Amino acid sequence: MPPRIRKIPAEPATLLPDRFQAWFAARGWSPRAHQLALLEKSREDRSALLIAPTGAGKTLAGFLPTLVELSSVPPAAVKSVISTGRNVQRSGGLHTLYISPLKALAVDIARNLERPVAEMELPIKIETRTGDTPTSRRQRQRRYPPDVLLTTPEQLALLLSSDDAPFLFSSLKRIVLDELHALVTSKRGDLLSLGLARLWRLAPQMRAIGLSATVAEPESLARFLVPQPKDKAESADIVIAGGAAPPLVEMLDTRERLPWAGHSARHALPEIYQLIKQNKTTLVFVNTRSQAEMLFQNLWSMNDDNLAIALHHGSLDVAQRRKVEDAMSAGRLRGVVCTSSLDLGVDWGDVDLVVNIGAPKGSSRLMQRIGRANHRLDEASRAVLVPANRFEVLECRVAIDAIAENAQDTPPLRTGALDVLAQHVLGCACGEPFLADDLYDEVRTAAPYADLTRQDFDDVVDFVASGGYALKTYDRFARIKQDKQGRWRVANPKVRQSYRMNVGTIVEDDMLKVRLVRSRGGGQGKTGGSTGVIARGGRLLGEIEEAFIEGLSPGDTFVFSGEVVRYETLVEDQVYVSRAHDKDPKVPSYMGGKFPLSTYLAERVRRLLDDSRAWNGLPEQVRDWLSLQKDVSRVPAVRELLVESFPRADKHYIVCYPFEGRLAHQTLGMLLTRRLERARARPLGFVANEYAVAIWALGDMSFMIRNGKLDLNALFDPDMLGDDLEAWLAESALMKRTFRNCAIISGLIARRHTGEEKSRRQVLFSTDLVYDVLRKHQADHVLLRAARADAATGLLDLRRLSDMLTRIQGRITHRELDRVSPLAVPVMLEIGRESVYGEAADELLAEAADELVKEAMG
Repeated sequence: MPPRIRKIPAEPATLLPDRFQAWFAARGWSPRAHQLALLEKSREDRSALLIAPTGAGKTLAGFLPTLVELSSVPPAAVKSVISTGRNVQRSGGLHTLYISPLKALAVDIARNLERPVAEMELPIKIETRTGDTPTSRRQRQRRYPPDVLLTTPEQLALLLSSDDAPFLFSSLKRIVLDELHALVTSKRGDLLSLGLARLWRLAPQMRAIGLSATVAEPESLARFLVPQPKDKAESADIVIAGGAAPPLVEMLDTRERLPWAGHSARHALPEIYQLIKQNKTTLVFVNTRSQAEMLFQNLWSMNDDNLAIALHHGSLDVAQRRKVEDAMSAGRLRGVVCTSSLDLGVDWGDVDLVVNIGAPKGSSRLMQRIGRANHRLDEASRAVLVPANRFEVLECRVAIDAIAENAQDTPPLRTGALDVLAQHVLGCACGEPFLADDLYDEVRTAAPYADLTRQDFDDVVDFVASGGYALKTYDRFARIKQDKQGRWRVANPKVRQSYRMNVGTIVEDDMLKVRLVRSRGGGQGKTGGSTGVIARGGRLLGEIEEAFIEGLSPGDTFVFSGEVVRYETLVEDQVYVSRAHDKDPKVPSYMGGKFPLSTYLAERVRRLLDDSRAWNGLPEQVRDWLSLQKDVSRVPAVRELLVESFPRADKHYIVCYPFEGRLAHQTLGMLLTRRLERARARPLGFVANEYAVAIWALGDMSFMIRNGKLDLNALFDPDMLGDDLEAWLAESALMKRTFRNCAIISGLIARRHTGEEKSRRQVLFSTDLVYDVLRKHQADHVLLRAARADAATGLLDLRRLSDMLTRIQGRITHRELDRVSPLAVPVMLEIGRESVYGEAADELLAEAADELVKEAMG
């Protein structure tokens, strides 16, 4: 059934009590049409999704039905309560549950909500429940629930796993889901959807209000808010806020020389500083925490005017973050350098400019950030995009065009993950016992699990009950058992305790120790065919991100701690490497943004390149760059794949330009390298950025292509996603890491125990052992299926890569060149780069860039 969409304003007098109308009038405000529309939906007993830009009063709109409904107690009762300093006690139980993706946002909303409640003298008790809430208050909340409880998806899962959940939630009238668009794209959204399914059973009268920024497919998001009936789709009503002033977005046309590669934007630092100086308060967004640290230090060193500039990102101490947020709210800061930690931030009305450093990666993400400025619906948000290199200019240009058209690129709704379902099944057993048939019907009312097969569900229940048939002999994996009535309950109290200490879907990334050892004997090939044994110990060289190591195979070489090392093996949390004497590392470090380029923006970049008339809207430096590429080689058309081959120094290169984002390109590079090995091109390695992949080899690949020894159509055949992919995954660390995350989320392996946190070494030993057992004895195990699904949609971006390989079939254009092309310079500059931060990285990059640019320009 299609959702009902409402845009027509309702009449305030019929919906708002006098007390509320007076409160709005005292502030010189009028209730907005979408706020009144949500009140009308509540009177009609309908669930609703509100789509509104930042600054449109979404939060007040979401709570207004609750405040109106709970305002019936006489004001005199409140005065006596306030004078004695006690909280209001009501007999009606929990009325409204508010779910936020960030506990900081829940705390901030509570603070903002208490003001109108106090000013209108409403008899409403509001409390928060997060990981920081004292145990005594949590216990009291379960016995004496507040009227409104503000919490997170993880805390909701904990509340639902208690045996008093039916008592706590039986009175629930409404659930408000804030920043819904940000929740539904992750496993946290899967966990929340299962929590909603349980609430619909415990409180059939409950209705949902979803609050979201503008999204690409509001209808699919609206499905999340209502129970899904069997074999058809149902959606909540949709309310769309109108009247927002379009944002004013421009790109910085720097007076400095625009870099060909890199992500620091150091060239524009003086101009960024001037923007902060010219505005009252500026938010400066970057894509990674290391970028935030570096930019903040650089701005601070040039801060001759002693402007109040602060830093905000997720790794900072919570007290430091709150200090920055309070200073922002009080208007004491001129600028804040921040990451996505403020994408869903506190509502600050006095931010008058957002500066986005680097490419935006997606138009919806950029709109979210831009909305942090001028937090008022009738005033235009102002933003300046600062591209860090020439390719990012193209991305910034198409993002500005997309925003002008209000074109969105939010990803579609997820299919619910099986490891999250396993956690939920265990949580249900921790509360009241359940029958499998009943729980299956309940779970399928959740939109991400609406198409869950009975076989998958039974496999998940069997996994929680025994670990699966490959693990049945180990008693510790039996976490639930059936009673005589066939109901499932927890096997023992320790299981319940372990669940409550490990609930949630966020698994932190780890750093691995790198140790230098002697090379194992018996060969150094990429296939890891060596039979030599690695000695434990070895000199500690430092630590490296696990995400980098997971992409390596034994025999790959990389630069670390100033020398070239060969990756030998990964054992628990130790990476063993040996010295290598290769002139070039085979797989250099990847650097750059944390978010992949959205499919939607990638398509727009390809279109921009294909239309030379549109180049007139680009900065002169970039126009000249593309014109030179056209003269030297070719600018790729929308649907073709350009492949260039050329010699450089004593090696041979091929560079291709899929424009499909870093994740898909890294997978493509790994698979192409394997194929080139079989073709005897003797590849040495590859690098990938958001736009291109470069592979270098000892074999003359131009000669091989020219003489038919290397067929590009066969090289890029989609069948590489079959056996080649499986063979690579079997020898890479990626699947083990993905499996480990699934094992932790599913509850098979507990990271936290009473009084201690399990060491990474213990977790690794457990999960690696289980992984090896399952691969050998039960290849279709639930957790292996979950790990493959995670890898395919996330780390490998297989669907996007598959779509690209299909798109380019018969459309591959080869250009044999005698030197590097202008378009190839950015990806070539990634080769051999070490993770060096600060000025040294930029100076090294500038030297390499000058040399390559001279070559490219002949």
